Formats: sequence, structure tokens, C-alpha cells
Amino acid sequence: FFFFFKQKTAYEISACLVGSEMCIRDRYMGNIQFIKKYQIMPPKVDPSEVKIIRVKVFGGEPGPASTLAPKLGPLGLNAKKVGEDIIKEGNGAMKGIKCLVELKCQNRAATITIINTSSALLIKELNEKVRVRKKEKIDKHSGNLTLDQVKKVAKIMQDKSMAKDFTGTVKQMLGTCLSLGCTVDGVSPKVISERINSGEIAL
Repeated sequence: FFFFFKQKTAYEISACLVGSEMCIRDRYMGNIQFIKKYQIMPPKVDPSEVKIIRVKVFGGEPGPASTLAPKLGPLGLNAKKVGEDIIKEGNGAMKGIKCLVELKCQNRAATITIINTSSALLIKELNEKVRVRKKEKIDKHSGNLTLDQVKKVAKIMQDKSMAKDFTGTVKQMLGTCLSLGCTVDGVSPKVISERINSGEIAL
């Protein structure tokens, strides 16, 4: 035997709702009526107000459209044009390196600045060849840096560092070298850090 069940109407379904289901229905309907009654609109964006947007991109590539478009649209900025400006800014020394880009938006114009980060600066010092990301995948950077190069990056990052002194900043850079997978003076960054702690290397 075959049983055919009649599909319930919306009225019949609403009559069967219990507990939390009724609360969800009533809250949803209440919100719609409130919006219709008072005509609530989102606040207008003041174009003269300075808005800071930070996004990570690979140098020489546009920012992710899915991230930029929702943020730039309300500010009256064209995401495609901003993406082209990001490409121009990153085509220099940071090409192919993942770096932090800051967009200062005011009066429907965006000023683009590349923010220094320890990992980006250390990868730049490794002077690796620019790779095609779709074809080549690099999980670790197997190059070698000198301690002088690490100290050079530490001087740039010292203002942002929370370390008490320059030695602490250098140790932070050595920790970044370890996470990147590169060596310092031909040995592991851990060895250099231990030599600094023992006083064998003076900074």
C-alpha cells in the first residue's frame, strides 16, 4: 500500500510551533514591524573622517576583493582602482613577499603604505627569487642570514618591539628566523640565542 501525505500549509505549521520556535518567529516578525514603523537606516559615512584599513597581501598582487570591497564600498572607493594602487606600491622591494598594507581612507581617496613586519623584512634579506605562487609552494625558507642582517632588521623593528633593550629585540628576530626555517651564520637561530645568553656574542 502507498500512503500519500498532504503537505502542510504555513498556517498549520505555525499552529504546531512550540517553545523556542515560537519565540524565534515572534522576534523575527517584531523586528520587521519595528523597522517598517521607524524606517531605520544605517548611519551615513562621513567622507572627511579618516578610516584605517589593514590587509595582508603579496607584493605585486591586488588585495583580496572579497575583503576589500565590503570595506571600501561604503567609503565611496573603487575596490578595483585601490587594488591597482596596491600592485604599484608592492612591485618594488617587497614583490612576491607577503606584507601588511595600510589604507588611509579620507575624502573618497586612499593613501597606501606598506607596514614593516619582522617576517617580511627577514624574507627580503634572504633575497630569494620571486616565485609564481600558483606553480611553486614554499612552506619553509631554507636560506641563510648573517647576524648583521638580523641586527639590521632588529634596528628597524625596535620601535615596535616590547623588549626592554636591543638584545631582546635581536632575540625576537632570531625567533622569527626559526619559524621561517632559515639559519643564521650557518647554524640554528637557537644556537645564536644561547651564545648571546652566555655572553659569547656581544651585541
